[in-house]
Amino acid sequence: MADMKFRTLGSSDLEVSVISLGSWLTYSGGVGLDQTRACTEAAFDAGINLFDTANVYGRGAAEEAWGEILSEHPRESYVLATKVFGQMSDDPADRGLSPAHIAKEIDASLRRLRVDHVDLYQAHRFDDQVPLEDTVEALQQVVQSGKARYLGFSEWTPDQVRAAIEIGGDDLFVSSQPQYSMLWRAPEAEIFPLSMDHGISQIVWSPLAQGLLTGKYLPGQEFPADSRFAQASMNGAQDVVYSEEAVEAVQRLVPIAEDLGVSLAELALAWTLRGPELASAIIGASRPEQVHANAAAAPLSLPDDVVAACDEALGDVPVTGQTLAVNATPYIKRR
Repeated sequence: MADMKFRTLGSSDLEVSVISLGSWLTYSGGVGLDQTRACTEAAFDAGINLFDTANVYGRGAAEEAWGEILSEHPRESYVLATKVFGQMSDDPADRGLSPAHIAKEIDASLRRLRVDHVDLYQAHRFDDQVPLEDTVEALQQVVQSGKARYLGFSEWTPDQVRAAIEIGGDDLFVSSQPQYSMLWRAPEAEIFPLSMDHGISQIVWSPLAQGLLTGKYLPGQEFPADSRFAQASMNGAQDVVYSEEAVEAVQRLVPIAEDLGVSLAELALAWTLRGPELASAIIGASRPEQVHANAAAAPLSLPDDVVAACDEALGDVPVTGQTLAVNATPYIKRR
């Protein structure tokens, strides 16, 4: 078992493992139930207690899978997080953060997850088609009704976060879920300091840059057949972090990892978790050994000179895309 570490999630009383397990593009249909179960059990064995999903992953399939598997564990043994926003049917209107959609989807998520509450309910994206006051009030109602303990957001702009806090107060959110890794550091500029000022922790996704930071992609070579970038379902995902320059830069990290006696993935995860603003880094896994390998990063603490060496090795690596938080319109619809 890995020597798992835990951190307090924002201003909440939740203690979450610094490595968490996510279900995007895996347990939503790309990975069978037996594999899902094996990875989930590996997470428990590794000391992971935070499980992050969303209603839109497989349009409920990911929640259903974990509903079956997690029901075999004591409810107090894990922290359960899900999200709301994405389109849940062929109806384009079946999405967003309207009060009606939030009220419908929290009940549907709880039913699929087989629980009476989630520990963290997150706004998966910002909805500029709904007055923000209505969204905040609806999310607060989810907490007041006991269906969620705490609230978070994912990929909101700083202006959107400030506006929501102005309405709901400093204790509205306890978590932010941005993309963040050695190759994608945009949240450092504003989201991290803003969140720290308001008692909000980061639970980051794609800390391994869709696998780019594992070293499996090599300069001038085709994507490995079983890699995420090679899968049709990932078309477009590589536009966020992939570039030939990034592939070459990652190879410059190899001797740093070797000197430490760790894998590239462990180095990348430890780098991501180096700051106090980070509560947890979400990993994806299709095999239990991947869970254990990534969980091994939990106890690592990188000396300042190693962090500096990593930054120097990467340099000013260009990426070819942007996350929604960076591209999103700052427009905020008010009543």
